[in-house]
Amino acid sequence: MKPPKKVVLAYSGGLDTSVIMRWLIETYRCKVIAFCADVGQGEDLDAVAEKARKTGAFKTVVSDLKSIFVRDYLFPMLRANAVYEGAYLLGTAIARPLIAKAQVALAQKEGADAVAHGATGKGNDQIRFELAYLALDSTLHILAPWRIDAFLERFHGRSELIAYAHLHGIPTTATLEHPYSIDRNLFHTSYEGGMLEDPWVEPPASMYMTTSAQESAPETPAYLEMGFVKGNPVSINGKRYGAAALLARLNRIGGAHGIGRIDLVENRYIGIKSRGVYETPGGTLLHLAHRAVESITLDREVLHLRDSLISQYATLIYNGYWFSPERMGLQRLFDTVQEPVTGTARLKLYKGHATVVGRMAPRSLYRREIATFEHDINDLPRQAEGFIRLHALRLMSPHETDQANRRVARSRVRV
Repeated sequence: MKPPKKVVLAYSGGLDTSVIMRWLIETYRCKVIAFCADVGQGEDLDAVAEKARKTGAFKTVVSDLKSIFVRDYLFPMLRANAVYEGAYLLGTAIARPLIAKAQVALAQKEGADAVAHGATGKGNDQIRFELAYLALDSTLHILAPWRIDAFLERFHGRSELIAYAHLHGIPTTATLEHPYSIDRNLFHTSYEGGMLEDPWVEPPASMYMTTSAQESAPETPAYLEMGFVKGNPVSINGKRYGAAALLARLNRIGGAHGIGRIDLVENRYIGIKSRGVYETPGGTLLHLAHRAVESITLDREVLHLRDSLISQYATLIYNGYWFSPERMGLQRLFDTVQEPVTGTARLKLYKGHATVVGRMAPRSLYRREIATFEHDINDLPRQAEGFIRLHALRLMSPHETDQANRRVARSRVRV
């Protein structure tokens, strides 16, 4: 590719993207626009933007994407109950297509000819960013320094990055003694690398940012009522909230009770197993409550069909295919399924655990008069015998056929 003239860099203000910005300017003599996406990471983004300017950015742009993130990315994913490999709620994966989309829009607006990111050459984020870039505007050049030979020849790891930052007067809080990576947004906080690369090592208690340890969580349980309309959460304890405010509130409540910590080894798309530690307090509560309302509002076969597709949908998000036609097709199906999912779930929070203790819905399919173990007002028990025998026909047939064959064989012997 020709040397870029103007690059929009997905800039976090961390060590990697700060060094990358300076390196891009030095190497290509290009203008770099630092794009800071506010997805609820809880940082002073004005300070991040100022750091970008001091590092040499031609321009800095900070975009508040929190409401869009929750409404148009997290809630659709929640309506699908997406969980990757049975545990990961996809907090990092779901933010990348949104950031990439806003980054591409900025590149088009500013007349940039390239976009760049600081994702490593071994991880999933490089795929997520670049699949989105290519789906949205394939004319833009993509710069991924952690895959560029000239960059790799100069920077072999964190120590070289820190030395380069000191050499160029780039402020950094990174140290060799505290090397693990943190990624935070309104949905979750993730921790990878450093000491966590040994899957036998327990994460240090001081690492966690948004959840209390179970030991220090309140001694008294808390009860929480969450309202849903067509699969979307709308209220907490009867009070309605906007999308981003609702998630922020649930994060505070769940975090205080130690809800949402998980430590797992996952399978990256490129074939590497990776250990990650996550905090998703609000998301954990949302999933649990959403399932509870679904349990009394969705038809059995519809629910089972949707559940059979969750793994495929979650894998598409994990692997970076948010803008793929198959993900969007599944989304339309899931959204249709969610039409009747309106109701309230009641949760009990205590010492790191959240359990469903109640659920109700205006269009509940649960009928107590039929489900009761008390005196029946219907004829279901009498009909059950025929139901069972009909479903047992295929189980009985091999046995009965075998018996019949033995009878025939015995009669032939007598003859």
